[in-house]
Amino acid sequence: MKTMELKKYWQTIENVEFNGWNFSYMESRWKQENLPWSYCDLVSDYLSSDMDLLDMGTGGGELLLTFAHPYEKTSVTEGWQPNYQLLKNVLQPQGVTVTFVDETDHLNFLNNSFDIVLNRHESYDPKEVARVLKPGGIFITQQVGDKNGKILSAKLETTLQDKSQEWSIKTAKEALAKSRFDILYADEYFPYQDFFDMEGLIYYVKQIPWEYPEFSVETHFQQLLNVRNEQINKGYFRNQQHRFVLVGKLRD
Repeated sequence: MKTMELKKYWQTIENVEFNGWNFSYMESRWKQENLPWSYCDLVSDYLSSDMDLLDMGTGGGELLLTFAHPYEKTSVTEGWQPNYQLLKNVLQPQGVTVTFVDETDHLNFLNNSFDIVLNRHESYDPKEVARVLKPGGIFITQQVGDKNGKILSAKLETTLQDKSQEWSIKTAKEALAKSRFDILYADEYFPYQDFFDMEGLIYYVKQIPWEYPEFSVETHFQQLLNVRNEQINKGYFRNQQHRFVLVGKLRD
């Protein structure tokens, strides 16, 4: 394929429709190293059907629905408008409380509203989480650390989101402790992330603009060609992720 034809083709990939938090397009295009913990298993260890549940940053609701929690005892927040509208259309008619959250991370709920708060890859204010939890309530969060995606960002020469402030298991634990949480479980890992073709890589980067805010095929075409050469030579392009998980219990 000639260079300009390749560019036009890649531009069609960056415009592929993306709904919710569904990466089925990526199934055969990447491989992500497994984490040494299971977020879902951790949730199952603490969640029971009688609990009032808040799920923060629900996305399209795909993961939440796997927990099969009673709808009437479930509340969710979402800060990305397309997903918020999706949740309003899909989950709210079932009895789930759906609320929008802005960049302040203020939670529009009364004090002591929930037995458990879940948070997977969503920003949060520890004081707000503590406020809406009942005494003795559980907070489970898996986070994306400050070293996430730096290899790919350097290769693409993109302006990575501002990570000048450390965001790691250490800083998160300290912040939770200041908000009256006892840490029940904590772990951190740096898994690899392999992309086997450029379609998958471009699709992935376009779906997380908060990680690569200035990326486009038009502006980063030469950098994409450089990544493609490495991908052809090795059979893949390897990026590195940064994840950590915490389970905290609010003191009575």
